[in-house]
Amino acid sequence: MSKNIFFPIILFVILFMGCSSEDTKLIADTKKSIQYLALGDSYTIGEGVCWNCNFPNQLKDSLLQTELFSSVNVKIVAQTGWTTTNLKNAIANENLMANYDLVTLLIGVNNQYQNKPFSLYEIEFPELLQTAITLASGNKNRVIVVSIPDYAYTPFGQSSSNPSTISNQLDNYNAFAKSHAESLGITFINITDITREGLNNPNLVASDNLHPSQLAYRKFVERMLPIALEKFNVD
Repeated sequence: MSKNIFFPIILFVILFMGCSSEDTKLIADTKKSIQYLALGDSYTIGEGVCWNCNFPNQLKDSLLQTELFSSVNVKIVAQTGWTTTNLKNAIANENLMANYDLVTLLIGVNNQYQNKPFSLYEIEFPELLQTAITLASGNKNRVIVVSIPDYAYTPFGQSSSNPSTISNQLDNYNAFAKSHAESLGITFINITDITREGLNNPNLVASDNLHPSQLAYRKFVERMLPIALEKFNVD
């Protein structure tokens, strides 16, 4: 090969590689790092399943798998047995920064289970939802309310004196949460129907015979992921 041909080829390769590197950097720079806050109780912490099996961590993994985000950092404020009052107190003690890109709220089952007055939920759920908005940088469009699972459709729930009462009461909680959230223009995602398949499909129930399984949480995330992506203006 003559020098007159060889040098232009080398120059072209160098320029091409340089452009490719810049393009790659540009793509990397456009990826967003997300701060995600999950507020709740045992259904958020994932009682009965592994840490990475709860729905916040499965949602994180699903968001990362889209390859549209550089990182997804999850902060979970939730404990088994927490009522709305417990969650309010915990948030107050956490000293959280009000800069989260996404906030989910799932709370209320322990108010029902512990026979707290429904009026308490009517007071404290709106307060928690307003706190969620504040923590989402004041952007209500970055908040998702998740419905309360129905534990009546588990072996534990079936052992209670009246499983239908559990379902009816949880319907009331979810109806209030949905109505209030939507009155503020906040997204409400219903996953209760998934948990109501627990008797027909035992794989949806964790080994403790009470909480949702990893599979159930995956089904939660299948509903949540498209909504979460919409909130980041990603199709």
